[in-house]
Amino acid sequence: MASEAAIDAEPAVDPCAAGMVLPPRASLGRPGDGVPQGIAEQRPPVVGQEEPEVVRTALCIEPRGGMLHVFLPPLTRAEDWLDLVAAIEDTAREFGRQVVLEGYLPPWHPGLAHVSVTPDPGVIEVNVHPAQSWPELAERTEQLSAEARAVGLAAEKFDIDGRHVGTGGGNHVVMCGPTPADSPFLRRPDLLRSLVGFWHNPPSLSDLFSGQFIGPTSQHPRVDEGRSGSLYELEIAFSRLAADGEPPPWLTDRLFRNLLIDVTGSTHRTEFCIDKLYDPGSPGGRRGLVEFRAFEMPPRWRMSLVQHLLLRAAIAAFWRTPYKRRLIRWGSRLHDDFVLPHFVEQDFRDVLEEISEHGFALDPAWFAPHLEFRFPTIGTVAVRGMQVQLKRALEPWHVLGEEAYAGGTARYVDSSVERVQAKVSGWVEERFVLACNGVAVPLQPTGAEGEYVAGVRFKAWAPPSALHPTIGAQVPLVFDVYDTWTGRSLGGCSYHVAHPGGRSYETFPVNANEAEARRRSWFFAQGHTPGPMAPPRGGVSREHPRTLDLRRFS
Repeated sequence: MASEAAIDAEPAVDPCAAGMVLPPRASLGRPGDGVPQGIAEQRPPVVGQEEPEVVRTALCIEPRGGMLHVFLPPLTRAEDWLDLVAAIEDTAREFGRQVVLEGYLPPWHPGLAHVSVTPDPGVIEVNVHPAQSWPELAERTEQLSAEARAVGLAAEKFDIDGRHVGTGGGNHVVMCGPTPADSPFLRRPDLLRSLVGFWHNPPSLSDLFSGQFIGPTSQHPRVDEGRSGSLYELEIAFSRLAADGEPPPWLTDRLFRNLLIDVTGSTHRTEFCIDKLYDPGSPGGRRGLVEFRAFEMPPRWRMSLVQHLLLRAAIAAFWRTPYKRRLIRWGSRLHDDFVLPHFVEQDFRDVLEEISEHGFALDPAWFAPHLEFRFPTIGTVAVRGMQVQLKRALEPWHVLGEEAYAGGTARYVDSSVERVQAKVSGWVEERFVLACNGVAVPLQPTGAEGEYVAGVRFKAWAPPSALHPTIGAQVPLVFDVYDTWTGRSLGGCSYHVAHPGGRSYETFPVNANEAEARRRSWFFAQGHTPGPMAPPRGGVSREHPRTLDLRRFS
């Protein structure tokens, strides 16, 4: 890849943890520099020492299944943990026994790297140790994918209707330095400002690589989702960043901790997670880490590497030239324009052009699989020299209220509403109207001659808990090319969200072939309204002028 050479050629911005390592900054480690001693010693300050006379720990050993299981006690110093493990290994070697280590993890230390495998709902979460170079990151990602497939695991799945989606697990990327003192975000707070501003202004970066669950109550909401006034406050925080000098390591955390949060105030469920950047209240939280959470695990490991490459290029670019553009108030356009594949792709091309201006040229073709996976084509039909194309679009989901029968703890997510994009070409606006279920679709010009686009929002199914329970499923969607001169539909298509016969599939697809067969049954290049038809009803939403919400016309 051309960008690999470009990034590695910059010694000051060679990527760390998922590949970015910056040169050590010795001045951050000198006592008396106004830096808390914990970061100077390369370990978080110890809150308290063990009190043997009050609390005693013990090493527990249990024979189980022909093996000796050793339960390690909690320790406060990494050196003590290493000495204990070495003693256990020496003893096991002397007696020729195999042991399994269990219990507490070692205390955090920058010299210790570990891999964790954790069962999560529906997925197995693997956290790998930081990579020091791009070849190391690429090799590790490929190996992890191969090992997962060898035991029957994959980073993709098929819904019961055949839809090809991700697992729902995150492909979160953590960036840091080799030690907290070397973290680029503590040395240069303006770097975090650049990334937050750059991810905000082009909305495509927030939605293109994320999972199906987006919006203000998702696992990775944007700064401007669900909280009014957040951008205003964020701009004030930006203005408090020092233009020069060596900032104290706590500055970045204090400026952004209460702004990079979700609607409930959580610092973890947000697009930029800094709860382990430099938290004064948590010794384990002073690691100089920034976690980028708006990434879902893609189905192929090469697609994951392309995501890493984009982040590496952005950090390298803004380390050299900070991003200082004003924050855009997208308002309702965020969930009107930028949930449609046409505008996401258009916006993302601008992202790649801006990064290329900094010397990191990323080929748009590398991201074509992401666009097709995120926005698959449903079908295309030709009518009198015109073309109507349907693509899947994004739909923000909302968390519903608590259910009393579940003890007040169950919170459903309303996934009953879906959205598709309708794009027409060769269109004559003065004569034709695109109708969906008898309602005019608010087509908007794209800039290309005879090309228009719009979104159609509808209730795909009617679960027991959902918004607007009195509105039933509004499927199939019947699209008509209505001729205002003759009062007839010249042709069209129909779209079913599941089995066209109305039955429900009882089992998940056994493989990709069966899933594709189910998807193909959704779309019919026919089914338009025959004979004379009533003129389509109209009505454009002031908040969402590019979207037809069929729920308003039920």
